[in-house]
Amino acid sequence: MKLTGRFAPSPTGVLHLGNLRTALASWLSARSAGGRWLIRMEDVDGPRCHRDLGEAQLRDLSRLGLESDEPVLWQSDRSDLYHEALATLHRAGWLYPCVCTRKDLQLLASAPHSEDGLRPYPGRCRDRAWEGFNRALRTRLPEGPVSWEDLVLGPQADDPEALTGDPLLFRRDGCFAYHLAVVVDDGAQGVSEVVRGADLRPVTATQIRIQESLGLQRPTYAHLGMVAAPDGGRLGKRAGASGLEALAARGIAVPELLGWLGWSLGCIDRPESCRPEDLLVHFDWTRVPAGEVRAPEGWA
Repeated sequence: MKLTGRFAPSPTGVLHLGNLRTALASWLSARSAGGRWLIRMEDVDGPRCHRDLGEAQLRDLSRLGLESDEPVLWQSDRSDLYHEALATLHRAGWLYPCVCTRKDLQLLASAPHSEDGLRPYPGRCRDRAWEGFNRALRTRLPEGPVSWEDLVLGPQADDPEALTGDPLLFRRDGCFAYHLAVVVDDGAQGVSEVVRGADLRPVTATQIRIQESLGLQRPTYAHLGMVAAPDGGRLGKRAGASGLEALAARGIAVPELLGWLGWSLGCIDRPESCRPEDLLVHFDWTRVPAGEVRAPEGWA
């Protein structure tokens, strides 16, 4: 079976260096294995996502030479599939309605929690009688820890109950939650390798449990170290990170950008202008650093 990788950004802003590094790593891994590479727009959170931003992200990926092997999938077009998944979980007895308000959750969040700062949902509504699909919905998870081999971080193990508790899958505003959509779409598209930032590593065990509940195959995971600003600060959309157009305005051409990205992934010994194809022969997960990478001065 051919490896199938994917890059799945949310269309809420421009793609910054961290996003572009993830996209390139995923593309290189799939291409070097002779596999498929897909792009999926995770616009399931309607109020925050915008189609025009997604189209701009696709143009940026195309400028880098990263093209999807299949038509781009938009989650906002796939509500029927997510409803089917919810129905499957309901029939299996995993799903339950949650009536906790934002204030309730804030109070729960103020209670003592684990040292890593995550506050798991404690199952407050688990015993509520079924009230239909017009409520916010959570799912119970199969009990016990989850282990997996991460291509970047090595052996990993987490207990979803301790990290996230019962995840929210359907919100009271009618939006499907990320945990549901990402699992369903990876399964439907036959994704066998998920490359993403290390900030999403803590939810991996929860998503694996949802996969199991839906009878889906588990992909291989690779969690890349984050790209930080030159001063070590946060690099992200909310922090105003620069996108491809802003970098171009500063005189940073695409080949130069690709060279730095390739160097940061261990493909080449020093940053030098190149094309994505130039990096393929040198890509190896054992050479990808696990730690944080700082953007060059003036790039963020």
